[in-house]
Amino acid sequence: MAKYLNPGHNRFDEALNSEIYVDKTEAINYLNRVVKTEQKYVCVSRPRRFGKTIAANMLAAYYGKGGSRSVFEKMKLAEHENWDRYLNHFDVVRVVMTEFIKQNKDVEESLLKMQKLVVRDLKKQYPDVDYFDENDLMQSMSDVYEEKGTPFVVIIDEWDVIFRARKDDKEGQKLYLDFLRDWLKDQEYVALAYMTGILPIKKYGQHSALNMFDEYSIITPMQLAPFTGITSDEVKELCEKYGRNYDRIKEWYNGYDVNDVIPPDPDYETQKTTGNEKEQKHYSIYSPLSVVKAISTGIIQNYWNKTENYEALAEYIRMNLDGLKDAVALLMDGGRVNVTIGKYQNDMTSFHGKDDVLTMLIHLGYLGYDVDEKQVFIPNNEILDEFKISTESSEWVDTFKSFKRSQELLNATWDGNEDKVAELLEWFHDTAENRTYNSEAALSYAIQMSYYAAQKYYTSIQELDSGKGYVDMVYLPSPKYPDKPALLIELKYNKTVKTAADQIKNKNYPQKLEHYMNNILLIAINYDKEVSNENEQYKKHSCKIERV
Repeated sequence: MAKYLNPGHNRFDEALNSEIYVDKTEAINYLNRVVKTEQKYVCVSRPRRFGKTIAANMLAAYYGKGGSRSVFEKMKLAEHENWDRYLNHFDVVRVVMTEFIKQNKDVEESLLKMQKLVVRDLKKQYPDVDYFDENDLMQSMSDVYEEKGTPFVVIIDEWDVIFRARKDDKEGQKLYLDFLRDWLKDQEYVALAYMTGILPIKKYGQHSALNMFDEYSIITPMQLAPFTGITSDEVKELCEKYGRNYDRIKEWYNGYDVNDVIPPDPDYETQKTTGNEKEQKHYSIYSPLSVVKAISTGIIQNYWNKTENYEALAEYIRMNLDGLKDAVALLMDGGRVNVTIGKYQNDMTSFHGKDDVLTMLIHLGYLGYDVDEKQVFIPNNEILDEFKISTESSEWVDTFKSFKRSQELLNATWDGNEDKVAELLEWFHDTAENRTYNSEAALSYAIQMSYYAAQKYYTSIQELDSGKGYVDMVYLPSPKYPDKPALLIELKYNKTVKTAADQIKNKNYPQKLEHYMNNILLIAINYDKEVSNENEQYKKHSCKIERV
């Protein structure tokens, strides 16, 4: 047994011997299907504490040469037909990249050291092989494969450490990715390449150096969805076994929802006849470490910050890209934020907008992601506690003050309190970075920001076609809040509030929203730039609210 070549099952035994172990060996049943196929490149990215290293140890124990049958024949995997198809069948090379890639060490030197150590294990295992170049890992693995005929399973744990330990080393990152490509891509000696990390594979322009990998991330775990963390059914079983309160565990640690893939239907003709297409399965996933700690101790608390912290949440959410701080305030209030995930470059420095930061926080586990609605949210009380800790500094005071005022504005709107609405709009105007409204378009933008808190309850639409014109702003209640009134807002610049109110009525805007009849608020807002600021009783904003 060696450290890097066929390391055996001792590391996996430690997990099995722990007081609480959740059997995830059935993941091997799927991986066996992709061994020695075009899909043999598997990259699994999940947040820290989600069992990635245990899974890597499990695969090393299963695939590597050595006697691990007695370990797996007692596991769930053994319930499947041909479960032992590749048991102890390959040479496994397993490396943990955090052992080599360091903040203060040159990447090229680190990779050279790693190669030498793995080749040393190869030479010990196969001393009779004619090695062409003992400093070349790829060539040495090829030499062993050609003479012995046994392909390799390559397992790389913490593959993405370079993007965390050396965030700004662009040249080192490119060198590293090119090395992994040359080591693994199109190599006959590779039967399966399995990488784990927090981040998905780094993108460079229109391509990736590792584009041969299928990515199983926290956003799209595909066939590995039920193995992403501990499922709700598994948590219930643990609570029953150890006498813990499931509802309290759920409240604190649940919230990561993932989907698998829609399986192909071999009986396609039947599907066409019945119209019934197979659907994705949805899984509620829990952070394994937090659940295990809470169940073993009986103490419900924040275990997130008790572990090694690779990234400080505060470092990222203080970047106020595209109003990121306002989005954080909304999320902490229980709201959801729409996000576009496709532009994120899968590193920790290339942020071009709010969506990039929010997408990274999904991968780090600080946010949940609703794949159907394309929205992010704070998944549970444990993570909410992390956000509270990260927003305690004075720089957040103004953000939370503005959000509180936005909530007050929304409440005043619901109550039909026209004077309060005008007063709060005036406050937002006075505290805005741009203290002048030069057009109705500028006024519209300002009003949108004033009603930011409404995103928790509404879907907003700009310039809704009524058939006889356009209503400036419409807020339609989300399905979670059907009791809330629909809001129709008409804006006027330097005219009168009566003009705005009459326009709503004359163009019959409510008829466009028959579904919400009897629960619609018509809100007319005017901004008069000629009103003097010298007398406080005069306000530039005026408001009229009518329920229909």
